[in-house]
Amino acid sequence: MKTDIEIAQSVQMRPITEIAQTAGIPAEALELYGNYKAKIDLAKLPKTGKQGKLVLVTAINPTAAGEGKTTTTVGLADGMRRIGKRVMVALREPSLGPVFGIKGGAAGGGYAQVVPMEDINLHFTGDFHAIGAANNLLAAMLDNHIYQGNALNIDPRRITWKRCVDMNDRQLRYVTDGLGGRINGVPREDGYDITVASEIMAVFCLADSITDLKERLSRIVVAYTYDEKPVTAGQLNAVGAMAALLKDALKPNLVQTLEGTPAFVHGGPFANIAHGCNSVLATKTALSLGDYAVTEAGFGADLGAEKFLDIKCRMAGLTPSAVVIVATVRALKLHGGLNKTQLAEENLAALEAGLPNLLRHVSNIKDVYRLPSVVAVNRFPTDTDAEIALVIEKCKELGVNVVLSTVWAEGGKGGEALAREVVRLCEEEKGDFRYSYELDGTIEDKIETIVKRIYHGKGISILPAAQKQIAQLTALGFDKLPVCMAKTQYSFTDNKDILGAPDDFTVTIKNVKVSAGAGFLVALTGDIMTMPGLPKKPAAENIDVDENGVISGLF
Repeated sequence: MKTDIEIAQSVQMRPITEIAQTAGIPAEALELYGNYKAKIDLAKLPKTGKQGKLVLVTAINPTAAGEGKTTTTVGLADGMRRIGKRVMVALREPSLGPVFGIKGGAAGGGYAQVVPMEDINLHFTGDFHAIGAANNLLAAMLDNHIYQGNALNIDPRRITWKRCVDMNDRQLRYVTDGLGGRINGVPREDGYDITVASEIMAVFCLADSITDLKERLSRIVVAYTYDEKPVTAGQLNAVGAMAALLKDALKPNLVQTLEGTPAFVHGGPFANIAHGCNSVLATKTALSLGDYAVTEAGFGADLGAEKFLDIKCRMAGLTPSAVVIVATVRALKLHGGLNKTQLAEENLAALEAGLPNLLRHVSNIKDVYRLPSVVAVNRFPTDTDAEIALVIEKCKELGVNVVLSTVWAEGGKGGEALAREVVRLCEEEKGDFRYSYELDGTIEDKIETIVKRIYHGKGISILPAAQKQIAQLTALGFDKLPVCMAKTQYSFTDNKDILGAPDDFTVTIKNVKVSAGAGFLVALTGDIMTMPGLPKKPAAENIDVDENGVISGLF
């Protein structure tokens, strides 16, 4: 069986100029990065005024390897194109952390990939480097301000801004810097975040123009003064230089699927820490060029879809016409009690026992957000016919709309049935989109509403440190912002080991901080890390490049 990279390298890509022409993008709007990648100068796109229908792809709570949301997104779009629809894809860019760690990249898999997959999974067009540089410029200017006299009266013990690097590197979680005497800075405890957890990434993906980007950057809170007043990037006069670093990165990246469907791959915040969606600019551009735009939100629907709907859609004025919930046999068996080493074995009892996890996600989309949906059973090579039949049979018994997807093995052909159902939902079913909470409640109210309505927990426990933070943020006027929950992706709870669909649990809120530039509050729960570590055997150990520059081992 061919690996993902072998499949990707076996398909002849079309010149990106042809893909742009297919999408209706004029040549003068293209900024080429070689033959198969381009950035789009949005100022040179024709203003059509059209608005396609938005399709969101989300999933059940995943296994560590992921359940194939990107694969399904790509295969669905290729399937829609095969049945004659004008469709665009809008995806996130992969982070180097998971690429070299355990989960893998974010270019899809099998015969449902975006290409060139090596470039997309590695440096791509340099967007993440620009985001990291802007983040670290702000950190450098903050520390330099303190060193040069501290005119803003910043308390070095209350600096909230960290440097970042796009790598899983646990050694950098907690560091002491500024050592070596006065000439080398002011000593303090510090730490690093992974780039995709940086607020710059969140700002980048929610901004809808350079002007909006600069306004958001200026609002970023980096520290507090000795008298507990917030200090912003605007006060440090860092905004202009940061925006200059980001101006080219802000232009969406155009690539293609293996079947030549135009795809925007742009931005990449984690969904267990940040809001987990590609850029607003890429999504809106896809909607303006296609009759349908298919996008994804990271991890399970309790994280990615919740944040997509309650944060991104609210801020950008977007309304999905249909939601696809990806489920896999192996993840359902995990939620049904099997050990992760047993997922390749047929086990119908465990499979049926895991179904409540799927049903809860379906119920949330249907009953909380009031959106039309379909379950896509993403078939893996190890799935048996009996297992697939059981999932489909049980879903239909419970009135759940379900379609088998075989896009990993068959590409767009394996997504045609799903494509027809998604088109039917978009054209024939009318949703009544609602948010899961309104903004006028207290910070505690909003967190508790998410826990009760989306996770189905019984309540929250707020630790003293978080209570103090909530009181301060409320006093500063940040209490009307939406809430971005930082939580494990593997469970509805804040404990990664509690699988299935539990309901008698409490979520502990350890810290609450403001991402004022992004425009949301972040509530940190459980053991969530903003700087992951590498596993015992990192995926990086399998990656190599030959004398001709051909990369191998990249999935």
